[in-house]
Order: sequence, then C-alpha cells, then structure tokens
Amino acid sequence: MNTTSQIPASQDDGKVQDGEVGRQDDNMPVKVLIHDKNELRLRITGESHTALQILRDRLNNHKSVDYANYFIGHPDLDPPEFYIRTTGKAKPEAVLNEIVSGLSGEFDSLTL
Repeated sequence: MNTTSQIPASQDDGKVQDGEVGRQDDNMPVKVLIHDKNELRLRITGESHTALQILRDRLNNHKSVDYANYFIGHPDLDPPEFYIRTTGKAKPEAVLNEIVSGLSGEFDSLTL
C-alpha cells in the first residue's frame, strides 16, 4: 500500500497521520512512502549519515525488527529513505516511535 502521509518522528501514539511536518516543533520532516502491516518506508529530509546510522543500529538490535536500513541516492539531490521490516504482530511505526523516544531521552540528558 502506498501513501503520501507524513509522520512526525517524535509522535508517541504509533499512528500515521496526514499533514506537513517540519522543524518548527523539533520534528524530522518525514514522508511515508510505504506503510504495510510489517513494512514502513520513509523519506527523511535534512538528516545525515550520523543520525540515520544510530537509528538503523538501534532498530536492527530491537527484538521485533527483522531488517532496517537506509538508502541515500544522490547526496545533493535525494533525501535519504529509511526502510523497516518487523516480525510477527509488531507494527513498524510503533517500534520506530519506541526507538526514537529512547534516543530523544538519551540526547536530552546530555550536557556540555
């Protein structure tokens, strides 16, 4: 199933919602490309390898994730796409929100 919905990365109810998402509320601009029972493919604008590698690593270490990876086309033209496939009854958007919430908490506690 293809969709043009967008989901804020910090949303914690696990539901995909329509609408524009931007940096005004510290949300990643994310566009949902594919949203099926156990698969989620997102286009994430403005993020680097650093953030995506951390996210990929955490997702691949989650017990309910079968596979997670990101793909970058042309670095100056194409925003990266992120793919998540879960196992069993785990919803990929719920797992993603769990991981993002955990990372957010870790980074919020950093002090310089």
